[in-house]
Amino acid sequence: MSSSHSPIGVFDSGVGGLTVLRALASLLPKERFIYVGDTARVPYGTKSPESVRRFSLEIARYLKKRHVKAVVVACNTVSAVALPDLRKFLPVPVLGVIEPGARAALAATRTGRVGIIGTLATIRSGAYEEAVHRLDSSLKVFCEACPLFVPLVEEGWVGRNPVTLQVARLYLKPLLAKRIDTLILGCTHYPLLKSVLKKVVNQVELIDSAEETAKAVRSRLEQDGILAPYGRRGECEFFSSDDPVKFTELGHKFFGRGLHRAERIHLEGV
Repeated sequence: MSSSHSPIGVFDSGVGGLTVLRALASLLPKERFIYVGDTARVPYGTKSPESVRRFSLEIARYLKKRHVKAVVVACNTVSAVALPDLRKFLPVPVLGVIEPGARAALAATRTGRVGIIGTLATIRSGAYEEAVHRLDSSLKVFCEACPLFVPLVEEGWVGRNPVTLQVARLYLKPLLAKRIDTLILGCTHYPLLKSVLKKVVNQVELIDSAEETAKAVRSRLEQDGILAPYGRRGECEFFSSDDPVKFTELGHKFFGRGLHRAERIHLEGV
């Protein structure tokens, strides 16, 4: 049985969700976290919805065995296509990253014109559009899939890299033509491209849902009375379905703090 002493499960298709874990660990320093990166099957953004659901439920089964008290889906693709399945399967709160991002965009926009960038699966799902319009149906929402951003980030081609800058200009041109004033970064890899994106979009407000997701998790734990006890020291465990050494090396870029070496786990057939 899970309790306030139990850990929080966090997962993503790879290392991108570590940007969400970083925000969670900062806001909830007394909590224990179990992070699972399914690096053997990354990226999820180009997979079919059926595959994403199957992979997600395998991770959910592992986290259920670890008696987690809540699960944070630190992946926009899974949040877009598999959240209902996960909530049906797991007996604990399951929170995604889409609704918190949508709420932050609603608070930030001045003109009611919001852009969204993400993986092919996230954009095709229409999940962000639905989330934004549930909050305010009058907002104008414009979407663009940016499939090259994830491999560019994982290659370390961030900052002022000219190739990444040119790709960003091509992807964002249609959105800028729509006169957006707010842009949701609909993939957990994209915060590492903020410096590039700011150079392209100028005054457009960038929405990174990681901090908003962390606030939503804290609120839910408070509501359910399962926040970690006062005085306890938090910790993070890391698990990867592929090479843990590669996961750890790449993960440092996303987590931004001491990342203990990951352990390898097998998820297929869990």
